[in-house]
Amino acid sequence: MRHLSEEELEQAIEDAQSADETRLVRRLCFIKNLYQGDTRKQAGRRVGISRSTTRRWARAWNDDGVEGLRPRFGGGRPPKLTPTQFDELCGILEEDQPWTPQAIHALIEDRYDVTYHPAHLSRKLRAAGMNYAKPRPMDPRSPADADEILAERLTEALGEDDHDTEEDDPVVLGFFR
Repeated sequence: MRHLSEEELEQAIEDAQSADETRLVRRLCFIKNLYQGDTRKQAGRRVGISRSTTRRWARAWNDDGVEGLRPRFGGGRPPKLTPTQFDELCGILEEDQPWTPQAIHALIEDRYDVTYHPAHLSRKLRAAGMNYAKPRPMDPRSPADADEILAERLTEALGEDDHDTEEDDPVVLGFFR
């Protein structure tokens, strides 16, 4: 059934492309191939779909035109936490740092009664701009003047105190295997 003229169909394809509706563009190209005289099988082969899909798309076009071809399902499982809950979680994590991964999982389960796979939760947190990090506190055994001691020892090791002549070869430090 010809719901649109060829010019209107071409305009519908351009509109779908500008709206970044790639799935609709593909379906409209299938219809355009039918308009140009292809059989359903040939038109389907050109856009890379199966025979059963050509039947569904042709029926959707005949019943409702462009709107019949518009995809209705965005795909994917809905998130376990609502966007508001996830924002609240991120606020809690930023406020009371540091958190271990196990503590984050326990918090989510206690507060929202939801569980996530550890790899998926880390992906979600990275996408929100958060990263797991290990805090590195100062070693309590190190002396308060550790930087001065290091500088003094380096000076001694490099022999910088007794640079009387300029003919001395410079000392090069390195690590070799």
